[in-house]
Amino acid sequence: MSLTNTDRTTAGMAAISARAKDVAAKAVPVAQRAQRTGTTAVLGARQGAQSAMEWATPRMQDAFLGAREWTAPRLEDAADAVTTTVAPKVSSALRAAADQVRPPGPPAKTGLSRLLDWRWLLGLGAVAAAAGTTAAVAMRRRYASATAAAKAATEPDAPEARADESAAEDPARSQVNGQVTTPER
Repeated sequence: MSLTNTDRTTAGMAAISARAKDVAAKAVPVAQRAQRTGTTAVLGARQGAQSAMEWATPRMQDAFLGAREWTAPRLEDAADAVTTTVAPKVSSALRAAADQVRPPGPPAKTGLSRLLDWRWLLGLGAVAAAAGTTAAVAMRRRYASATAAAKAATEPDAPEARADESAAEDPARSQVNGQVTTPER
């Protein structure tokens, strides 16, 4: 008979109550045993895990160090291989990309634009200034030498010539520029 189809009489309710008490009385010792077993199982699992960890730790450390010792030379070999084979190719590819990206430079100067370049004009000015300075120095020397020659030509060389000049006492005198002056008395 199912619990849902019972008649709700006192006798039916008493039977249900008695059956529930009987099941509960049987369940309590089973639960207590399960609890003790579970606690024991947890403690056993904890102890097992602890001992497994103690056993595995040095072995894992050795394995880890061994793996690192095995891996290091292979990584160095791979780095050398990349440096000698891949790196030059990557470098040339990057340079080619840079050449393609770089904007074009100014066009080469030819003809009149080349002659009007500021550096060319500066050099031409320096040459002209040097030539002008040289010409000025040469003209000044020529003037000085011409003046000295004219002065030497108009002056008497010997003292007797001065005596002749003073004896004649010519009132008219000529100057270097060719003008004749008379002294005022």
